[in-house]
Amino acid sequence: MERVSETQTHPKTLQYRIDGPDDAPVLVLGPSLGTTWHMWDRQIADLARDWRILRYDLPGHGGAPAHPAGAVAELSDRLLATLDGLGIQRFGYTGCSIGGAIGMDLALRHPHRVASLALVAASPRFGTADEFRQRGVVVRTNGLEPMARSAPENWFTGGFAAAQPAIVEWAVQMVRTTDPGCYIAACEALAAFDVRAELGRIGVPTLVLVGSEDQVTGPAEARTLVAGIPDARLALVPGASHLAPVEQPAAVTDLLVGHFAGSPQDTLSAIPVQQGVSVPVPAVSAPVTPIAEIAPAAPEPVVSGRPDPYEPGMKVRREVLGDAYVDGATAGAEGFTADFQDLVTRYAWGEVWSREGLDRRTRSVITLTALVSGGHLDELAVHTRAALRNGLTPGEIKEILIHTSVYCGVPAANSAFAVAHAVIQEETTPRP
Repeated sequence: MERVSETQTHPKTLQYRIDGPDDAPVLVLGPSLGTTWHMWDRQIADLARDWRILRYDLPGHGGAPAHPAGAVAELSDRLLATLDGLGIQRFGYTGCSIGGAIGMDLALRHPHRVASLALVAASPRFGTADEFRQRGVVVRTNGLEPMARSAPENWFTGGFAAAQPAIVEWAVQMVRTTDPGCYIAACEALAAFDVRAELGRIGVPTLVLVGSEDQVTGPAEARTLVAGIPDARLALVPGASHLAPVEQPAAVTDLLVGHFAGSPQDTLSAIPVQQGVSVPVPAVSAPVTPIAEIAPAAPEPVVSGRPDPYEPGMKVRREVLGDAYVDGATAGAEGFTADFQDLVTRYAWGEVWSREGLDRRTRSVITLTALVSGGHLDELAVHTRAALRNGLTPGEIKEILIHTSVYCGVPAANSAFAVAHAVIQEETTPRP
C-alpha cells in the first residue's frame, strides 16, 4: 500500500495526503472547519483497501500554507487544481460540514468530475450570514481560543467527550493551531454559501449522513438536502454529534463503503503521476455550456440608461450591516418610508459602497469619522458593528475615535467612545 504525504505551497492548490493503491478508484475526503485531514484517520484502514484516498487540509489548517479563501467556490477550484496536478479526473467525494459545501459546489459547477457524493453534517445553508460574520469578529478580536474551547461541545456528545479526553484535547489543539485569518475567511465563505435553490441540479447519487445528536447541522438540515437532491438518501448515525466520523467511526465507514461501492469502478479514474515528473497545474475554468443550452440573456433593468443598482446595493448592504439589521430597517418600508429605503439601497449602497476605488475597511474608517463629526450616534452604533465585520479591530476603532477628538471635538469623541464601546463588547464576546 502506498503512503504519500505532500504539502502544496502554491496559493492555488491545497495540502493533501494520499493513502491506498495507485490503480484504485479515487475517493476524496474533505474536512470540516477547524479540523485537519486527521478527522478521517479512523476510516482510512478500511477505505484504503479498495480506494485511493486523497485527504486535504483547508488553507491555514494542519500547518497548510495560510492563503485565505473567502468563498466556497474558491476552495473547490483549489481542490480541482490539486487533483489536476495529480492527473485525477473523476472521483468520488465525501465532505464534512464546509467540506460538504465544497462537495455540493463541485457537483453543481463541475458535474463531470464527481461520480458520487457523500455529505456529512452538511447543509445547503449553514445558519445565517450574520452568525458566521460575527464569529469572524470574535476570532479577529480574541483569536481562536473561544472557538477552541467551544469545539468539544459542538463536535461531540457529552458522553463521548467525558469518555475520550485525549480525543477532546486533540480536537481543541486542531482549532488552536489553525491560522486565524484563514479561519475568518472560511467563516466568510460559509456566510455567503446558499445553494437551497440549486439542490435539484445535483445529479449524482448522494448519501446524506448526519449524527442524531448533531446540534450544529443536524437531522433537519439533512432532510432538507434529501428533499432537494433528486438521487439522495438519508443515513442517521445514532449516538453521534457533528464529527460523526470521529465519534462513530465504524458506522460511518460502513455507510461510506456501501454508498461508494455502488459507483461504477471504471468512472473513478486515477492517472498516477510518474516519479520525478512535474505536472503543470492548468488554469481552472468554468465548464463550457453547449450552445444549444444557452438561453438568450434577459435584458437587465435600467435606470437612466445604466444597470439598476438596487440588487447589488442590497447585496452589499446586507453583507456590511447584516441581515437582521437590514430586515428590520426594510420590514416597514411601505407607504411613507418605502421611497426612502429604496433611495438608501440604490444610492448609498448600490452607487457609493459598491464602487471599486476603496475597500470596505477604508470606507468604514471614513463613515465612522463622518458620523462622529455629525453627532449621529444611532448610525455610529450600526457602523461600528459594520466596521468590525469589515475587518477593523477594536484597537483600530479606538485609534479612529482618538483621532476624531482632535478634528471633531472632545465632546463628540467622548459620546462616540461610549457608543462604540458598548457595541464592541457585545460583538466581540463569544456567544454560547
